[in-house]
Formats: sequence, structure tokens, C-alpha cells
Amino acid sequence: MGMIQFDREHQVFKIDTKNTSYVMGVVSGRYLAHIYYGKYIESTDLGYVLDLDSSSLQDAVFNEGEKVTLLDRLPFEYSFAGTGDFRQSCLAVTSSAGQQGVELVYDSYEIFKGKPGLDGLPATFGDNAETLEVTLRDEVLNIRVVLSYSVFADSDALMRSCRVFNDSTEDVYLDCALSACLELGGGEYQTVALHGSWARERHMERLPVGFGTYLVESRRGISSHQSHPFLALVSPDCTQEHGEAYAMNFVYSGNFFASARKDQFEGHRMVMGIHPDGFRWKLAAGDVFQAPEVVMVYSDAGLDRMTHIFHDLYRNHLIRQRWVYQKRPVLINNWEATYFDFDARKLLSIAKEAAGHGIEMLVMDDGWFGRRDRDDSSLGDWTVNEEKLGCSLKSLVEQVNALGLKFGIWLEPEMISPDSSLYREHPDWALQIQGREGGQARNQYVLDFSRPEALGYICQSVFQVLKSANIEYVKWDMNRPLTDAASTYLPKEQQGEVFHRHVLALYAFQERLLEEFPDLLLENCASGGARFDPGMLYYSPQIWCSDDTDAIERLKIQEGTALIYPLSAIGAHVSDCPNHIVGRNTPFATRSAVAMAGTFGYELDITKISEKEKGQIASQVKTYQENIDLIQQGDYYRIASYQRNNLYDCYEIVSKDQTKAVVVFVQVLAEANMHNRLIRLRGLKPEAVYQAGGNCYRGDALMQAGLPLKRLRGDFQAEVISLVERK
Repeated sequence: MGMIQFDREHQVFKIDTKNTSYVMGVVSGRYLAHIYYGKYIESTDLGYVLDLDSSSLQDAVFNEGEKVTLLDRLPFEYSFAGTGDFRQSCLAVTSSAGQQGVELVYDSYEIFKGKPGLDGLPATFGDNAETLEVTLRDEVLNIRVVLSYSVFADSDALMRSCRVFNDSTEDVYLDCALSACLELGGGEYQTVALHGSWARERHMERLPVGFGTYLVESRRGISSHQSHPFLALVSPDCTQEHGEAYAMNFVYSGNFFASARKDQFEGHRMVMGIHPDGFRWKLAAGDVFQAPEVVMVYSDAGLDRMTHIFHDLYRNHLIRQRWVYQKRPVLINNWEATYFDFDARKLLSIAKEAAGHGIEMLVMDDGWFGRRDRDDSSLGDWTVNEEKLGCSLKSLVEQVNALGLKFGIWLEPEMISPDSSLYREHPDWALQIQGREGGQARNQYVLDFSRPEALGYICQSVFQVLKSANIEYVKWDMNRPLTDAASTYLPKEQQGEVFHRHVLALYAFQERLLEEFPDLLLENCASGGARFDPGMLYYSPQIWCSDDTDAIERLKIQEGTALIYPLSAIGAHVSDCPNHIVGRNTPFATRSAVAMAGTFGYELDITKISEKEKGQIASQVKTYQENIDLIQQGDYYRIASYQRNNLYDCYEIVSKDQTKAVVVFVQVLAEANMHNRLIRLRGLKPEAVYQAGGNCYRGDALMQAGLPLKRLRGDFQAEVISLVERK
């Protein structure tokens, strides 16, 4: 029997993974209702869960005179607006007559092997998958909604998306087209979400769900610093190791909407998709709209298990296989070393010093093109400033390569400076509202990527630069939100498509980039971590986590990020002190220990740091490279959270075969007159003996009694401990 089945007798669909079951059914031959999501169960006879015999629903199920009562109470698999369901809708449509209202009824289904891609959108991929497509129809509007559910044999995640078809002869407008809806019954839940701002992204927050709506959103045109396209409902007793968690993560990089609502009957509805604010899609007769993918995860073993499901799914089925498990170069980036004040001589001095300490790549950041000596000019003019560099780009790269280093470059293709040749020639290529002066941020406008000639020109310009020299890495930046989201190219009835069309064009651009340069290592960035999401992860195996490189600030940022994303995706560097964001001084070794929970690199002027610090770099690089398989493939455990205890932080990575582990402990604040700590580890073999330094411990002792750690003297101290099973 496959992973997906349909029980014709009970009109029930059941989707199974190794440890979970997802069940929905057709009510009265008409409506598709959610029945169950949770731990694996055998039975498909679950109609009783809907409680249709209750006094509140019994009359409504078979009585057209109580239709609104039914629509407002059924746990819909995909909710719709305007006809009686007053909770959050997934689909809202305006007809050609200007009227709003949808009623989706069950039509048909198909179960097949494999998982199709999503047209123009990033999505999970892989073999040994099964997909269920359920078709719903509005018989008045003559539109179809095809709900897609996919599972992989090696994962407990469930992937959902939907397509909306206009089978009528008239245009309609989609005012809301979310991707997924999950109904949970009564009981108490808490939300887990990630919030923040520039330089303090993805801090975890946990709140009880009361009556009303809890909302996580971005209307900035990007997934944003302030919110994150992730939402989980967890049981009040949920910890890292125990309790239930229901999570959604959006494979998309633009405006998003995720809400959890507790209704009048104490049921809970969680939805996720493209934000309806600023969205109105003209669906012409015969056209189809593809909504992005949502990844759903259920865990009955706490947040650790949820994290492992996300990490394994994204490593095996989202990140391009070219780079997912390949060792990536340890790089040094010149941004915090020089900002805009550099030339080839300065870059080569950094490269020469770096090469002598085991660093493998030099990345030239912002300031190499046009007349870019400050942040107020030249975006869009992607031509090398040879006068500033003192040589051609090809010559610079050849000199860096001769030192044994690879070479990478910074780009910001989505932007245009008012002070640029491109803007002077094509002012209509910027997003703009007619009659209004455009709003600048970081002295720049956003290019109108819905305009084909603008997108084509920038693609050609960027590709020309990348072909001119041996460039093996690109840092793709995006330093402002989208405002004035109107296009001089699109007709008035399609102005509500600008936000989404920008994201689609971004994806098309990066797809073309990787097709043209298949061996290129791409790292996405957006003022730091403002676009750290699964959509970007599909194109780039690593994403810059935050512009805040302070080791202590990074503890909270990286904890929240690693809740969902594998460590191999988290851009993390050792930077200068005092830190350029918060002014804090931390030991060089501590900065290295924190950066190990990511891609690891350096963001400083290596020619100016002390000889003592230079002397530590080679051993830091060696330690990272010795643990690269663990970092890229191992299971991550959150042992202690500085965000919660305000004193120390600890995480552990365990190899899949449980023969190796590394523990990173960071003491933020020292305490007087305290005993040594015992840190209880997880994920080890109970019967195995592990060597840590000169001591040996049984796995069960480490997990139950703990690993002894001597008190570190002073604030901001770190210790990295390797454990290896003794044979």
C-alpha cells in the first residue's frame, strides 16, 4: 500500500508518513473537511471526529435552510470567503460582475507517484514521493481549485500548494489565494513565531492562543527582518524533547500572511500564504494561478523532532544537490574591513594574509562598480570601476587565484540608484506611483522587475561581469523593502500583481543565473537576514543570517534560525572588535565558536588584527573543517538558550550514525561562587562509550547525568568539545 489512500466507503483521504497521518473527508458528498493530523494511525474510519451528530451541526448538514450555520462551523480543508464561513478565508474572488463570494465543493481526486514542480516557483523536489490532488469547484463562477499534497518516503513533512483555474469565459480577480489551511480541534495551544528587526532577526517568541486571531505577516515585499514566514502551534507542555508541535513554513520570499485563530467553539484554524494586502490577481478566462508551497510538520517529540524534520527535508529535498553536502570554501569578506574605501592593492593585501592562514576565498563586497564610493549612486550600472581598482577585474581575480584563493563578488541586481546612468536613461524602470515622488531607502529605488526589458538588461549586465573573470561565488544583496509598488508597464487592472510579479521575476533571474553558471556558489542576503526563507534556500545553499556579527547577539539570532534551517545554510562570520553594530568586545575564540554554527568565514581586516589573533585563525579553520560533515549533515540539538536563561548558551550536533558529536558552550555572563555545570546531552547511543578530551563517558550517563563543564572565567567565554565513540 502506498503512502496515500482513499477510503471510498467513508469518503476519506489518508496521507501517511513513517510517523504521521493526515486525514480529510468529504461531508455530504459536497464539502472537503479536515479530520485529523498527528501521530500515525491505522484507521480511516474517522468521520466521527467531525462530530456531525452534535446538536449544533446535525440540522445544518442536511438542511439547506441552515447552510450558513454549517459553513461557519465545518473544519474546512481549504476555506473560502463570502458565503458563510466567517473565519479566515484562503480564497476570496471578485467576479466579472464585481461581486464577492465563493463556495468550493468537492469534485474529484487523483493519486500519483512523484512530486511535480511548481511553475515559476521554488518547491521541494525528489524521488520516491507520492502526491494527492483534490479538485474543488465553484459551480457559479466556474473556477477550479486543485489542492496538492505531497510526501516523501524519507520525511515526515507534508508539502501543500494549490492552483486556481478560471474555466469560465470571463475574467475574475483573486483577492486572496492562500496556500494552506489547518484545522485543529479544541484544547489549549501556544504559538511559536520568530520576530525581530534589522540586526536582531528571528528571535523566538511563545504566546498562549486566546480567542481571536494571532497574525504573523510581512507587507514589505520581502519576508523581512520583522517577521518570518513560519508559525507553529504547540501544546502548553511542549519542550525541546516532549510535547506536540504543528508547524508551517512558507516556501516564498515576498509578502506573507500566517494566522492562528481560536473560534467560538474553541477550534483552531491556522492558515498561510501570500498576504492579501497589496495583492489582486487578474485571472483571465482560461488562465491558472499557482500559489506557493507550504511545508507542514507535526512532531509528538517536542521542538527537537520538529527541527530535525525541517533540517533533513531542506537538505535532501530543497537545497540544490550541487552544494548541499559539498565542502564550501572558508571565505573572508572585505565589507567590515574597508566598506567602500578599497582598491586592488588593499584587497590583495587582505588576500595574501588570508591565504597564509588557511582561508580559501576572498569576496569583494559593495563599491567595485560605476562610481560607487558611497551608498548613494551607481546601482544598475554594473560595469567595473577599473580606475578605482587600479586594474581590470580579470587581472585582480587572476592575482587572487595565484595566491591559492577563490574569488567572489557582491551584487544588488534588484535596485536602481537615482544617481545612475540607468536611471537617467530609464526613470520609468523604477517602481513608482504616478504623480508621487518615489520614496528612497538607502538612497535607492526598486527596479520594476515586471518590465521584461528591465529584467533582461540587468540579467545581461550581471552575466557579462561574471563571464569576464573567474568568479566562483556571488553574494546577492537586497537592501530595502518594496514601496510605491506600482508599475508604468502593467495596465491599471494588474497593479495588484506588482509585489508577486517581483518575486516571480527574482526567482526567474536566479534560475537563469544558475543555469548559466552551474558551478557558482550563490549566497543570498537582504540587509542581512531580511530574506532568509525557504524560497531563497532553493536557489542558494547558504543565506547571510544577519548584518549583526557580534557573537553574543548572534546567539539569539542563530538559535531562532536553526529552529527551522540547517546550520549549513546559516551565513556566519568571525568579525572585528569592538563589533561594528553593538560596540562589544568578545574574545576571538568565542567569535569563532559561534560562527561554527553556520558556514564559517571572516569579516574583518586581517592585516590589522593582532598577531595573537592571526595565530588562532589556522586552528579555527582546521576545527571547522574537521567538523564540516557534522555541521552539514548532523542532527542539531538546542541544549540551553541564552534567550531564556540570560546567562549561557549551548547547542550540540550529533552525526547521523551517533558516533561523533560536538558541543558548543558559550558563557555570556560569569557568576561568582558557583559549582561546575553538568550539561545533559541528547541524541547519543546509550550503550556507547564516548571520549571527550582525556575522559570517557557512557552515552546514557551523558544524557541523564550530564557532561561536566568547568566554570569559565570571565564574560563571553566559549568552549568547543568534541565527542567520539570509542570502538
